[in-house]
Amino acid sequence: MNFRTCTVFILGVLLLVGCNNGNPVSKLNRANYDQIREKASKEEVQAILGPPTSTSTEDKLIYKRTTWRYTEGNKYINITFKNDELDSKDTNLGTG
Repeated sequence: MNFRTCTVFILGVLLLVGCNNGNPVSKLNRANYDQIREKASKEEVQAILGPPTSTSTEDKLIYKRTTWRYTEGNKYINITFKNDELDSKDTNLGTG
């Protein structure tokens, strides 16, 4: 590589690195919460929010209830599945 090409490449890399300032982009926001629709599967939820911060599962007599909790600081999203299908969702992210 010649000097000019190398300089342009290094400047481009520095600009890309500087855009994010080292913090990952949060998926815990109202827009993503609103994308989660009634009867969504676990795969659909995970595609939107990523892996949950914590999970718990209760095997009931006639169904299985799984709760996924996403937390970031004081923000949270709770997703509850009944037999692997969205049953309810809750958040403290406010209205969108």
